[in-house]
Amino acid sequence: MTQVGVNKLIVGAGHAREWIGAGNNRWHGPLLRPKNRPGHQALRKGRVSLPNHAYLITATTLNRQCFFAEFNAGCAASRCFENDKILGDARMLAWVLMPDHAHWLVNLGDQDGLSMVVNRLKSSSSRLANLKLDRRGMLWEPGYHDHALRAEEDLLTIARYIIANPLRAGLAQRRGDYPFWNAIWV
Repeated sequence: MTQVGVNKLIVGAGHAREWIGAGNNRWHGPLLRPKNRPGHQALRKGRVSLPNHAYLITATTLNRQCFFAEFNAGCAASRCFENDKILGDARMLAWVLMPDHAHWLVNLGDQDGLSMVVNRLKSSSSRLANLKLDRRGMLWEPGYHDHALRAEEDLLTIARYIIANPLRAGLAQRRGDYPFWNAIWV
């Protein structure tokens, strides 16, 4: 557990968890949510799903628990990220599965919208990982963050950034040392 005070940043797995505001000086576990947090509904505000566009998607595990630090759970979830039945007419360009979150670089097709593709990725990976973890219930937080890539944004640069995530988090020294990632260009 981490003690937090005024405007301190809580970090875990090499990434910022959340800012805690004034008057919140007590012990907190892995879930740190101020009462005035807008929640996952704010993530959906203004969300547009454009066919044949690339999206960078970030999904976090429930309460940022490190479910995928367990190797077999990571393997099970990873198998879903390149499964054509799960992706539908979308194409996975790059992905990385971290202990407590995932990044997906997905190019949507003509039929399946962004929320449908993400929901299939999350539900199928939850089912398989939960079997390996001998648990039931939600594995992912309900929402996700997405960024529609503009034409001038370089997909290869973004893919390199995604797959270097374990290096920045200190989970591996070289890209090839980390087991849960892939990109169509590498």
